[in-house]
Amino acid sequence: MSAKPVVLVVAVALIDDQRRVLLAQRPAGKSMAGLWEFPGGKVEADETPELALVRELHEELGIDVDAADLEPLAFASHTYETFHLLMPLFDCVRWQGEVKAREGQALAWVSAGELDQYAMPPADLPLIEPLRKALK
Repeated sequence: MSAKPVVLVVAVALIDDQRRVLLAQRPAGKSMAGLWEFPGGKVEADETPELALVRELHEELGIDVDAADLEPLAFASHTYETFHLLMPLFDCVRWQGEVKAREGQALAWVSAGELDQYAMPPADLPLIEPLRKALK
């Protein structure tokens, strides 16, 4: 069995003042299109996970986040057909600006009890339970 490349991506559970978390729908044309995920993206070679999230949240949602406001929550380690995904999940309750879908993706603010109603990529599923505990 040959080793699969490890891809490091980072995700965030943005939590609003009603204790709901933001999910974004993967747009048509991307792998796993139509599935819902936590916002984030690939970590570039010169970035820490926190700085990658700061960049991704600005690009995707038009908000500014201070890296100090990102709290590690959980991580996923999942093998897909052609690569292995390692994905730390941070939570964040403070940001500047209004959340907007800057890449045409659908967005949804979801309560802990509603998370099971959204189809998510396999790597995201183990993150739901730690997130539920954090939302209590």
